[in-house]
Amino acid sequence: MLTMGRNALAWVRKLATKAVLKRVGPRALSLLPAGALVPLRRDDVVPVAELDELADQGPVVPLPVPFGVNLWLVTGHDAVKQVLADSRHFSNDFSHLGKILEVEQNPGGLGFADPPVHTRLRKVLTPEFTMRRLSRLAPRIDAIIADCLDSMADTDGPVDLVEKFALPIPSLTICELLGVPYSDRDEFQRLAEARFDLFGGAGAGFGHISESLVYLRKVVAQQRENPGDGLIGMIIRDHGDDIDDDELAGLADGVLTGGFETTASMLALGGLMLLRDPATADLLRESDEAITPFVEEMLRYLSVVQVAFLRFAREEVTVGGQLIAPGDVVACSLSAANRDPALGDDVRRFDPTRAPSPHVAFGYGAHRCIGAELARMELRAAYPALVRRFPHLRLNPDATPLTFRETSIVYGVESISVLT
Repeated sequence: MLTMGRNALAWVRKLATKAVLKRVGPRALSLLPAGALVPLRRDDVVPVAELDELADQGPVVPLPVPFGVNLWLVTGHDAVKQVLADSRHFSNDFSHLGKILEVEQNPGGLGFADPPVHTRLRKVLTPEFTMRRLSRLAPRIDAIIADCLDSMADTDGPVDLVEKFALPIPSLTICELLGVPYSDRDEFQRLAEARFDLFGGAGAGFGHISESLVYLRKVVAQQRENPGDGLIGMIIRDHGDDIDDDELAGLADGVLTGGFETTASMLALGGLMLLRDPATADLLRESDEAITPFVEEMLRYLSVVQVAFLRFAREEVTVGGQLIAPGDVVACSLSAANRDPALGDDVRRFDPTRAPSPHVAFGYGAHRCIGAELARMELRAAYPALVRRFPHLRLNPDATPLTFRETSIVYGVESISVLT
């Protein structure tokens, strides 16, 4: 999922119109109530208690945003699925968000498109994400993980689990998927990690989008001349000029964004939970059957994509008993939906042996993450490899306290110092 910025204050502020901002000016930030940021706040890895309290009030509640903007927070599991599956009443089109964020360049890809554009582009990508196509990546994913673990083992002293494990695995996997030339791997990793910049701010995210699009247009142009075996080359061979360079670069950039940052966050936070829970690490070390339920529970419990793309109501619709008016903005809390008691008993607690539930960690409906199975492949391979290679892996007791990403749409941790 494409993140809209690292600073949620800026994100919420942009929900105000230009005219109101001109009138109120910098004072607008001081007018934002703390409740507006609840969906993006956490206490360590767990959503703040206030989010559960909002969810307990009902599946759809208003968020207290000033300036006359009607912003609804959807927390109920069924209500979230209703909104995410309803492209008739709700729009994802970038033009709505572009006006709010005062950004003209559409980054392309699937996340900011409505049918029929979204339908056509998703049909282009879908064949490349079947399990048959993805299975060819499995040996390379295993090799990438092994190389990362070798690098950790070769490092004297403390190791940063984010730098050595969580970031390179998805970055290099996407290189393989897209068919990025080996000579470009360092540059590609730099562009991917720039998206992960913890302190970039709202505008920085779009700056990095522009930079990566320039690079990916170059890759697309090269592969027009000599299509490779990766996703870009396959699409060119299958679709030719039916998809232009800008559209293909946008799709590739969406794969980079959606497949890198979210998986990196999952690897880091999941690794942290294993470090804090030796019994679960032992379970993964000893039992292959334990891996799939652990990964599904981790996806549900962590819900690193905290809020889905904003939806903009096209026409009047009722969701969870609440009337949504045309022009209203709707934010679906994936983390709250995945903690809805409707999913089962005691779902606000982590249970690595829980039977997989119909969570919405990858979204739902037409905009459900197309790379969900690729992410699962990486997580199912990486977690057990980590605990098996380093049975004595532990947090560095002399490290500075962990720094988590505050009020970020994609939740994560800046670094994790460990001893192998």
